[in-house]
Amino acid sequence: MSSITTSALETPLRRSVERTCDDLAILTLVVVSIVASFTFRDYGLGWDDYTHAEYADLLLKMYGSGFKDLGALSFANLYMYGGGFDMAAALLHKIIPLELFETRRLLGAVVGVVGLAVTWRLGRRVGGAAGGLATLLLLALCPTFYGHMFMNPKDAPFAVAMIILMLGLVRLAEEYPKPSPRTILIVGLGAGVSIGSRILGGLALVYALIGFIPLLLEEVRNQGWREAAHRFLHVVYVLLPGLVFGYLVMGLIWPWSILEPGNPIHALSYFSAFFEKPWKEMFDGAMISVPDMPWSYLPTLFALQLPEVLLFLTLGGVVITIMSLSRDSVSPRRKTILLMLTMAATLPLLIAMVKRPALYNGIRHFIFVIPPMTVLAGAAFAWGMDWLRVNHRGSQAAAVAVFSFGLMLPLAEMIRLHPYQYTHFNYIAGTVRQADALFMLDYWGLALKQASDALKEQITERQESPPVGRKWKVAVCGPQRPAQVALGPDFTIGWDSHAADFAMTLGEFYCKGLTAPVIAEIKRDDVVFARVYDIRGSSISSLLEIPAP
Repeated sequence: MSSITTSALETPLRRSVERTCDDLAILTLVVVSIVASFTFRDYGLGWDDYTHAEYADLLLKMYGSGFKDLGALSFANLYMYGGGFDMAAALLHKIIPLELFETRRLLGAVVGVVGLAVTWRLGRRVGGAAGGLATLLLLALCPTFYGHMFMNPKDAPFAVAMIILMLGLVRLAEEYPKPSPRTILIVGLGAGVSIGSRILGGLALVYALIGFIPLLLEEVRNQGWREAAHRFLHVVYVLLPGLVFGYLVMGLIWPWSILEPGNPIHALSYFSAFFEKPWKEMFDGAMISVPDMPWSYLPTLFALQLPEVLLFLTLGGVVITIMSLSRDSVSPRRKTILLMLTMAATLPLLIAMVKRPALYNGIRHFIFVIPPMTVLAGAAFAWGMDWLRVNHRGSQAAAVAVFSFGLMLPLAEMIRLHPYQYTHFNYIAGTVRQADALFMLDYWGLALKQASDALKEQITERQESPPVGRKWKVAVCGPQRPAQVALGPDFTIGWDSHAADFAMTLGEFYCKGLTAPVIAEIKRDDVVFARVYDIRGSSISSLLEIPAP
């Protein structure tokens, strides 16, 4: 358990297992990159996308004006978040021939692939080459992570930033008490980018404080209190340049955070309480106000939305961590690394279960725990293969076959659901077919892009023109801005269905099924994600099934 070797697998032609696993990992990254490059345009706008693009413009105006235009520092509540991704997308948009929101989708894919690569390297450090490959495959074939990386401008980049920081902390544990300049740089960069994205990045300090306990206790036993304290203070001292660099990075992407020393604490306090007018969402077949979601919200959705193989191996990784803490044969460094990863994968969920903050939009706010989950899972896989090599060598092939089958299940669902991978429910939940009646699927309204495209195609095929003197009017049940961007300038959208020509509704519980001709229907796995109705000549009082909050 104390060391996972790369001889865990036996490959044909006597080729190095390590070389084979690394080649397969690189091939996986290449394949994901190619697929992403051909499909990023398929993903629609999220509910917050348009507002984030506006925030980026304000941030760039602030920097361009020499801090004279300070509109970004009071824009909605986004000034309490970092705008690094948004600014990068706005700048990239200026130099590549893509529309703004296509650029955002492309950059999201790039950031996601970077996250995959960093997670692979971390998984390789923890579980060897075989564990690294397993980690990468588990994350690349996690529909929730993959789907969000294209269209989530806050949570997906934050997840990548946090795994960069975790890589730095794991390297720090390996090199303690003499961290290399590269490790110092990674820790500083990871801290700056993660906290500069969401104040929740400060949780990494808790991971480190708890995780380093085994290593520090060993230091005290071997070196004595005084020398252990001296070595610890030396590490803090050599980390200071990296932390200063991280603070500058945080200030660059989150300028409001450094205007006053207490601003990050103010942001933490602000987000600790629910700051919007409550609304209801569907959870386990019941409509529940988001501040009143039960403690079971997150464990239920993680159990039903993550692939079964990832759930099983993550549990195995947690068990290995717990067992390692009580075994003298496991080195303190190994204990520290596993404990930090277990904290990163579970502590945010445990805190939310105890504190019960307002919870909504599925698990999107918590996808930053998925990469460390895959690292634990990859380490568990490698440990299992190592155990089989020693005790039941003939069973290795069967174990690899079972693992591969476990990966094929989410892959098949990702293909079937494209581009709505983020709505995935696993086979424990009965896939989206069964989950549709119990939970929200397309809560960000991505299907409005395909519905809009279908409406425009129908109008073109019918060779219809809008009434003289005005544009086509479309009543939309769902996020308005994404629909407007997808439909373009020839359409006027809104909630009012009385004077509209067409109605576009999401397949969610709050949108009515209308008694009007359906001219387009967006379906995946026999589940309706969106419909377009021709409501000319119809009397439609409202598109909402329930009153607006």
